[in-house]
Amino acid sequence: MSALLIGVFGLVLLFVLIILHVPIGVSMGLTGFVTIGYLIGFGPATGLFGAEGHEVVSSEGLAVVAVFILMGAFANLSGLAQDMYRLAYAFLGHMRGGLALATVGGCAGFGSVSGSSVATTATMTRIALPEMMQRGYSITLSTGSIAAGGTLGMLIPPSIVMIIYGILTEQFIIALFAAALIPGLLSVLVYFAAIRTIVFLNPAAGPAGPRVPWSERLQILKQSWGVVTLAAIVSGGLYSGIVTPAESASVGVSIAFLFAVFRGKVNWTSFFETLLEAAATTGMIYVIIIGAHIFSFFMTLSGLPEFIVGAIEGSGLSRWAILILLYVMFLFLGSIFDTIAAMVITLPFVFPLIISLGFDPIWWGVINVIVMEIGMITPPIGMNVFIMHGMAKHIPLRTIFRGIAPFAAADLVRLALVTAFPALALWLPEAWGYL
Repeated sequence: MSALLIGVFGLVLLFVLIILHVPIGVSMGLTGFVTIGYLIGFGPATGLFGAEGHEVVSSEGLAVVAVFILMGAFANLSGLAQDMYRLAYAFLGHMRGGLALATVGGCAGFGSVSGSSVATTATMTRIALPEMMQRGYSITLSTGSIAAGGTLGMLIPPSIVMIIYGILTEQFIIALFAAALIPGLLSVLVYFAAIRTIVFLNPAAGPAGPRVPWSERLQILKQSWGVVTLAAIVSGGLYSGIVTPAESASVGVSIAFLFAVFRGKVNWTSFFETLLEAAATTGMIYVIIIGAHIFSFFMTLSGLPEFIVGAIEGSGLSRWAILILLYVMFLFLGSIFDTIAAMVITLPFVFPLIISLGFDPIWWGVINVIVMEIGMITPPIGMNVFIMHGMAKHIPLRTIFRGIAPFAAADLVRLALVTAFPALALWLPEAWGYL
């Protein structure tokens, strides 16, 4: 059997294992082991587990991921998400749809310190959903703003997905963070526009709340200094070049832990539960990356990526048509797979294709995350939708998906803008000397 046919067999085997609910990382590792064993022998294939496992576990870049995950866990424990939400509501709550606006703003703020869409969605469901329900907001606007706003944790730095993309493609992580800033701000703005459009067409969907006096706003701002300080130190240190990503993560997790201690949130039980939560997430990511490395080695041996790239380049399609096809593929994958898994499975094929088509790898990193963000709220699955439904089982899935529709439309506008104007992603890293 030719190497190309083995490559096709490996892809089929991978998807069969995934359909059978074998974890993504294990599926990729097993597929790589079986196919590499067939191609070059099971001795070298077995040795890959030790070699790749050692490389991943000893990787400084992936250690940054682990520390940022721990920072997000301690930030959640210390109540910094509640501070961010309360601050956003103080300035926006008096407007129609103000609670939904505050929810999106809170998601953006907490996403900037947690780096995780899953954590952001779960936290904001717990905080914001009861508030909106109590104040008479429509279920669709409430659930849509939380599920869509939760995706901002993927894009707004420090993004865990961005760090993994940078490691696997050997791109400068700080350049990726800089490239994500303007598209991240654009995300918030288009979501704000979607909310304002919804309440303009149906004012009862998001009734205005009482205006918070400036004296009270300043008081809330003072009380929220913790989350503002944490975001400023982590992001400011990174972009100024004062600290490396690893140092920034270390400082961030120390500050988040101290906030939790001073607020009386830390006892032996909560401390170990937070460590276990962070360790479980980190372990899952490490297994996925190890499996992805083994799977990528098999792909290289089979020659399938080069064959696919050559076939696409010889198809006569323009590079923009190919790009749109990639968007459709990622929307589909993002709706049924974990985000990190969808990215690492496709990188062996997609990244060489993007480079051969002449697109900037930093720009593609931002685009890739944006498309997968949309996938996280796209039927039939949509990871954020199921997280929200799991925490609010009384709300039907179809209701949540109906609420997401305006935000998905806003996402498509954002995707079109960043595609048509790459400078939205590339101007800051170029201006700051990272490109």
